[in-house]
Amino acid sequence: MLIDGHNRVVNYLRVSVTERCNFRCQYCMPDKPFSWVPKENLLSLDELFLFIKAAMDEGITKVRITGGEPLLREGLDRFISMIYNHNPEVDLALTTNGYLLKQTAEKLKNAGLKRLNISLDSLRPEVAQKIAQKDVLKDVLAGIEEALRVGLKVKVNMVPLKGINDDEIVDILDFCKDRGIEVRFIEYMENSVANTTIKGLLGKEILEKIKEKYMIRKVGREGSSPSFSYLLEDGYKFGLIDPHKHDFCETCNRIRLTAEGYLIPCLYFDEAMSIKEAVQAGDIPKAVEVLKTVLRDKPKENRWRVEGNETSSRAFYETGG
Repeated sequence: MLIDGHNRVVNYLRVSVTERCNFRCQYCMPDKPFSWVPKENLLSLDELFLFIKAAMDEGITKVRITGGEPLLREGLDRFISMIYNHNPEVDLALTTNGYLLKQTAEKLKNAGLKRLNISLDSLRPEVAQKIAQKDVLKDVLAGIEEALRVGLKVKVNMVPLKGINDDEIVDILDFCKDRGIEVRFIEYMENSVANTTIKGLLGKEILEKIKEKYMIRKVGREGSSPSFSYLLEDGYKFGLIDPHKHDFCETCNRIRLTAEGYLIPCLYFDEAMSIKEAVQAGDIPKAVEVLKTVLRDKPKENRWRVEGNETSSRAFYETGG
């Protein structure tokens, strides 16, 4: 069992397999050139697996594959099958923008993937293109339908932005409700590499938009999830992730690993330690000791503050959101 410095059980590992992305979303990395970290700077998928295997043996029961856009990493289905074959009971999920899912969903399902979180910020092609800086909507919607067809469990994430897509909150909720998909609305997370002119909606503003059409009832948080759940009158459940409130930090159960081998104790926390040297030397026990050191120093809560407009210098495309 893995315990952090605040006596929280940590059983959830988020693994970024690449910082590359085929979108340039306004809230993530709108101005980053289409380049990538040289392959020799990254841990190979086999090296990442050696660490993940050890982490699972230490108590990790949930692994989420992220990016950048993880479907850009060659051999991802083989990587997923390695994790699954080591422990078929692991809760194995992936976060994606959905653009390549139509071609890959079935391979991912056959490899052992269980769940997907897919970004969907607009149902209007011109708005989706404005946010992603690419004509993406048709392919993303096709990817969602293919994921559902092959039997993957799907959730949708939306980041509402003022004056851009905030008038589509109910539309996306209805789109998901019609397909039996849970949607989670996520407060925009301030960071220094995003478009400095965009503004997000706070959770209470998102809820007010939904209340214009629906009566809603609070349910609460489920376990260590950062998402606060709500129910519509017909029983449909949706979620809200509002990191500015800090209240989910008390039960935080996660840690993050980047493709370059950095263990990051909190999404909004710039300190990190590397396991790269230990893993590449085949010294997995040393890498596990680094993991335990990072957990010991894991902060009590994230650093988001509404007051003062604090932003992070952490590039979220490196840590997977």
